[in-house]
Amino acid sequence: MANSWLSTIRQLLAAALVVVIASVTAVNSFAAESKGKVLVVVSSVSEIPLQDGKTYSTGYFLNELTVPVKALIAAGYEPVFANPKGNAANWDVHSLDAKFFGGNKQTLEQMKSFAQSLPGLKQPLSFAQVLKQGTAGYSGVFVPGGHAPLGDLTTNAELGKLLREFHVANKPTALICHGPVALLSALPDAATFATAAASGDSAGLERASKNWPYAGYRMTVFSTVEERMAEQSQLNGKVLFYPAEALAEAGAIVESGKAWQNHVVQDRELITGRQPFSDEEFTAVFIKALNAGKAP
Repeated sequence: MANSWLSTIRQLLAAALVVVIASVTAVNSFAAESKGKVLVVVSSVSEIPLQDGKTYSTGYFLNELTVPVKALIAAGYEPVFANPKGNAANWDVHSLDAKFFGGNKQTLEQMKSFAQSLPGLKQPLSFAQVLKQGTAGYSGVFVPGGHAPLGDLTTNAELGKLLREFHVANKPTALICHGPVALLSALPDAATFATAAASGDSAGLERASKNWPYAGYRMTVFSTVEERMAEQSQLNGKVLFYPAEALAEAGAIVESGKAWQNHVVQDRELITGRQPFSDEEFTAVFIKALNAGKAP
């Protein structure tokens, strides 16, 4: 009886050892094949303030996050998620629509499952943690849209420091839809700029827009025409300021194009996509830039 018990224990230990060895081998294999890490910046908020004291429930737009992240992983990059507070990020329920996935309901469900399977979205790093670790180990940075960036990314000083580090290092910096408003955080006094933008203070905007690292860059963002349509059909209120107008006031050369049409702009290290239907081309341009950064 004792011998049988000992034999069983040995078999269980041997099986456990095989699992451990296999796990270590898989991790080492991934590390060896990985092309590098990509910082994926998401919001910490689940709602944003609107004019007249209203609020709007939001989060990341599903296709704008999952399409690029899934492609990054397939291309050999490791996504590392981060937001201001290091809290779980949530999706915008308005993005749970098959129209953003070519009308394919099955793809929508697959992408919902994919997002839910990403541990980094449930426990992202805080910006403070990323700054402490340093950005040298990252190949690029990516900011998806949804209205959430308007809530806490435009004025976040830690994000501004991170973006300036990627800018100085000339590393691919990709932002889609409302994501490009996060670039305003790189202003020396982003909070003052945002306040001036919301109040229509032209003099304040001019003072606060000095020394923005992205001044003179060509870029695109969710257009004012599209935003006004969204205000009526989706937000049931007005945003504090229009992203395209704010970026232009900061010194960007904003390209709008036709409403609800794919539009992607690349200028130096900066890659921007205008709205959800830009996701596939935006992703392809970003990955190409990342791969070029790895070329000898």
